[in-house]
Amino acid sequence: MIGVVRGSGPIVLGLPHTGTDVPAEILRDLNDTGRALADTDWHVHDLYAGLLDGVTTLRMPVHRYVIDVNRPPDGQSLYPGQNTTGLCPLTDFDGNDIYDAGRAPDAAAVEARRQTFHAPYHAALEAELKRVHAAHGVAILYDCHSIRSRIPFLFDGPLPDFNIGTNLTTSCSHRVEGAVQEICEGATGYTTVLNGRFKGGWTTRHYGRPAEGIHAIQMELAQSTYMTETPPWTYDTEKAGRLRVHLSRILNALQALALSGELT
Repeated sequence: MIGVVRGSGPIVLGLPHTGTDVPAEILRDLNDTGRALADTDWHVHDLYAGLLDGVTTLRMPVHRYVIDVNRPPDGQSLYPGQNTTGLCPLTDFDGNDIYDAGRAPDAAAVEARRQTFHAPYHAALEAELKRVHAAHGVAILYDCHSIRSRIPFLFDGPLPDFNIGTNLTTSCSHRVEGAVQEICEGATGYTTVLNGRFKGGWTTRHYGRPAEGIHAIQMELAQSTYMTETPPWTYDTEKAGRLRVHLSRILNALQALALSGELT
């Protein structure tokens, strides 16, 4: 079920929100808003494809409306006091209901989805990080995300292009954080923020153990940097080509840093 491509290098790419699969019994419960699947991290797997030799990737094929594998399994909010979506979202990013009345999952259904989808994804991710760490003495998890650049329900104004999340520099070494921030801030025509609205989801916070040689960093890209932000969510080859230059620099810099021995 989980799409795993094993590489020989020290970098693991997480792709938790690019999937669009929805089991038929869940699809029947969604309303038209839910079935539109608007809150997909559209094309992110294509955006990062081929940028780094030897990289390991994990892709979740199931849509985040089924279950969000970047949320805590106990359902606790990542951003208390702020609008957000939960483990099994009940609304889209605009605050609109995604289920027909009376058809939202109950506690038993949420737990079943956790066991069926959330737990296997993280078991696979944990296994790959351990494998990579055993081979190199260090592993860097780079969690790949994207989101529409304007969503008033979640944040005010336009989102910066590069949103780097390190849970306030606790999920990775300052060297990892600094290498990514330097490249993003040097990218002409793009805007950057470190630990702004998105400080890193549960994946970043859970796996980032820099003292043990496992570093985690989240990159939330504004979708305006590489695609059309309205249906049918078209991939913009020209925009994406410009962005991929910088993403390649980021991944290659992280790999060089990991292989340098400076993180062990």
